[in-house]
Amino acid sequence: MSVMAVRARQGASFKRALAALWMGLAACAGQAWAQAPAADVSEQGRAVVELLTRIQDAARELDYAGVFAHQQGSALMSSRIVHVVDGTGERERLELLDGEPREFLRHNETVQCLIPEQKIIIRERSRGDRFPAIMLGDGQDLDQYYRVRSHEAVGRVAGHECHVHELIPVDSLRYGYRLCTDAKTHLLLKLQVLSPEHGVLDQIAFTSLQLGKDVTPDQLEPSWDTAGWQVLEPRKTHADFARKGWRISIPAGFRTITQLSRPMSESRRVEQLVLSDGLAAISVFIEPFGDGEPGRSAGSVSKGSLNIQKLRIGDFWMTAVGDVPAAALQDLIERTQFVPPAGNQTPGERTGSTE
Repeated sequence: MSVMAVRARQGASFKRALAALWMGLAACAGQAWAQAPAADVSEQGRAVVELLTRIQDAARELDYAGVFAHQQGSALMSSRIVHVVDGTGERERLELLDGEPREFLRHNETVQCLIPEQKIIIRERSRGDRFPAIMLGDGQDLDQYYRVRSHEAVGRVAGHECHVHELIPVDSLRYGYRLCTDAKTHLLLKLQVLSPEHGVLDQIAFTSLQLGKDVTPDQLEPSWDTAGWQVLEPRKTHADFARKGWRISIPAGFRTITQLSRPMSESRRVEQLVLSDGLAAISVFIEPFGDGEPGRSAGSVSKGSLNIQKLRIGDFWMTAVGDVPAAALQDLIERTQFVPPAGNQTPGERTGSTE
């Protein structure tokens, strides 16, 4: 069975689960947080990077296990995570507790997705840090686009005392964040994505948590005996958007993380460009427009902090997905142009042509 046949059978629920894990952020801030006096907004400098580096290091270097809940818009899902660092590096097991059974096993940069009803393992190489990690890349420019506000009050999450910090964006291209970090280890316990009006868009938080010696390697074992399961490895290749004629309007502060081409079906591929400012992420997908797609149309969709913008450009569909304000995605997609390389222009591939 091909990778794409498996993905078609997995259905929308699996895609939503992956999107939630990929883009998911957030967490419930208690009433005490809202009422606590805040310290003055920090000056530009290394405050943002230092804070986020401590959080990132804790997520990568500590042994921990627990259950966390992720709310995105009106949707709520729970996951169990086990993370152990040993002589071989990082080992992690992530189990989805809602919907179809799924587990993700990670050893450093190799991730395996276990699909029990089909006895399939999909294996990919991807760093793919997610909660309780927070940064993408080194985040060295984050202090240009966010300020830190630290609260004096001490909060509690899953029985652990925590310090509360807010990351305040300096422009309208990104959301704000409220973080609650363990008072002893700096591990991220809660995270909220905040709207410009300071409302909570998404949230993610541990509901139970074990640290250190309470976490044992046997907790990394999958729920199923995978002997004899089929292992599939999707073929991904490097893509060069600029060389192929795409002029992407990248928002200020965002950088290219990766460009790749991945299969959508046996004869169809989609190209993906991933952008990030170190916190927020945007994925741009380019795929050929097919005449047999009458139900597809341009437009936008929002779910919590996740926004999606779709537009036809010449003979291609462009889809931008990101945990950034809808206006930022709309500006990106509407200012993007396609300029076919010399000698490669075909009918319908007009410069900047949109429908």
